[in-house]
Amino acid sequence: MLKSAVAGLSSVANTLAIAANALGTLVVLALVVVLNVDVVARGFFASPLRGTYEMVQFSVVLIVFLQLADVVRVDRLTRSDGFLTFLSARRPAAASNMRRIINALSAIFMGLIAYITWPEFLKMWATNDYFGVPGLFTLPWWPVKLVITLGTALSCLIFVIKVITGRDRPAGTP
Repeated sequence: MLKSAVAGLSSVANTLAIAANALGTLVVLALVVVLNVDVVARGFFASPLRGTYEMVQFSVVLIVFLQLADVVRVDRLTRSDGFLTFLSARRPAAASNMRRIINALSAIFMGLIAYITWPEFLKMWATNDYFGVPGLFTLPWWPVKLVITLGTALSCLIFVIKVITGRDRPAGTP
């Protein structure tokens, strides 16, 4: 029963992570378009695209947190695991336990970020706070806070699944 529940939850989390990663890729493509339009506007019309700086700031945060959960899912999060590689050759059980501890600590860290940013999202949603230059170009803060919250919450869930299953990658992932 527990095993099938974890497998179902893992499947949902993996699907959400892949979808968020795809959305992050679309944000990258949109950012490329914005930057190219800005370069052309500066070169041919001597007039930059308004809000490019704000859109780049906005997009970078969106890209990172939209793609974070999928990076965690496929075990591509940057870390130094030379010691674990060395240890797994000599003591596989100890290395496996250490990986679980690292994944548990990572889940706690991601969960704390989600917990801290949720009230910030609610505040930004209620106040409609924005960044940018009023009268020139502004963007609301709440989408950034929401993506940070959801991206870290999903990453936390994936780390928890890794702790429970003892696998660093989902079944069928190379």
